[in-house]
Amino acid sequence: MSAFAEGRLGFAVGDIHGRADLLARMFEVLEREGERANPSQAPIAVFLGDYVDRGPDSAEVIELLLTQRPEGFERRYLKGNHEAAMLAFLDDPLGHRAWLGHGGLATLASYNVHPLPSMGASNEQLMAAAVAFKSKLPASHLAFLQGLERYVVLGEYAFVHAGVDAKRALEQQTDADLFWSRDRFLNDAKLFSHRVVHGHTPTKAPYQDPRRIGLDTGAYFSNILSAAQFENQDVRFLAVSLSDPFSHF
Repeated sequence: MSAFAEGRLGFAVGDIHGRADLLARMFEVLEREGERANPSQAPIAVFLGDYVDRGPDSAEVIELLLTQRPEGFERRYLKGNHEAAMLAFLDDPLGHRAWLGHGGLATLASYNVHPLPSMGASNEQLMAAAVAFKSKLPASHLAFLQGLERYVVLGEYAFVHAGVDAKRALEQQTDADLFWSRDRFLNDAKLFSHRVVHGHTPTKAPYQDPRRIGLDTGAYFSNILSAAQFENQDVRFLAVSLSDPFSHF
């Protein structure tokens, strides 16, 4: 059994994808559960990335993440492949127009970019949308995106967005490993140096085995945002939905 950081109560939150309504409910759950923490050590929450795209409220999600909630927590924020794609579009819109088809249009709409470009937009139309996006993106949001972490280690757990290459040490993982891994990571039976906690690949319910814990339950289409709670060697799954603000798997 893997052990969390000694004396700490911890949480990891799966992919949010523009669902500010579910994130607000998750804050309430974490704050309530966090009251159990040792008063001498604040509980810690790790957000696993993919805050933007697909769902309707990417801008509001980032604004909520900047509000210092959950209150009384140490908060850590990982970069997901969708944040990486968004930043790449901001840097080179013409070279990364594919982002629009992977949920980027919903993000542009959340920042009130009008008119929205289509996948078949001309270069001129795409550049005009990118200029509008840059003008509407608050500096605090850009700084948040640029400051996201690649991974976090707590005790015997490694928190990443997508996965790892088990043949590489954690500090040697590439961005492709951490942000985009899927089948190779999911199907690899080799134990890693840490038990990996990740999102990125949606499942109907949180998944765990001795190698990994997966927390992406497809919030933007399932209406369920999931999290895990860690204390010593114990792991418990939590979830919020529109119908039930707090439940256990």
